[in-house]
Amino acid sequence: MDKFYEKQLSTEIVFKGKIFDIKHDEVELSNGATSFRDVILHPGGVVIVAEKSDKILLVKQYRYAISQAIYELPAGKLEYGEDPFEAAKRELHEETGYTATNWESLGFINTTAGICNERLYLYKAQIDDFIGQKPDENEIIDYFEFDKNEVFDMIKSGEINDAKTICGLMRAYKL
Repeated sequence: MDKFYEKQLSTEIVFKGKIFDIKHDEVELSNGATSFRDVILHPGGVVIVAEKSDKILLVKQYRYAISQAIYELPAGKLEYGEDPFEAAKRELHEETGYTATNWESLGFINTTAGICNERLYLYKAQIDDFIGQKPDENEIIDYFEFDKNEVFDMIKSGEINDAKTICGLMRAYKL
């Protein structure tokens, strides 16, 4: 038997929310012991490294969970069953007002694999036309253009600590 495997014995949804659900599972470990796992079920999301000439577009918005406004790459939640590439195009338009025709998939990341099944799909896009922002209802967001080196300095200084942003930039620029 594989040493790194756990078998689900039972499962129960213990919380149903608007953004995610939580399940409580009983599992059998590879050594035969039993344990419990609580897992956040999330539909996933997309993250876009949007380039405009030699600039990178970042958005700024207030993040309630950490009680502050932060700079981050444009991103958004997938609807269940939604194609990630179509979601990336939608989110870029909604959050920055731009469209892009030159896209590159950068794979995906698991955000918090110890407690959540969320998968973020990463894309790099060359910006084309500005057609106007269309933020979601109750979303207060703006975008900014920064030089690449300025963004990397913001990461080094701790001004940017958003994991999806750092991962997206790492993949895009192979750092």
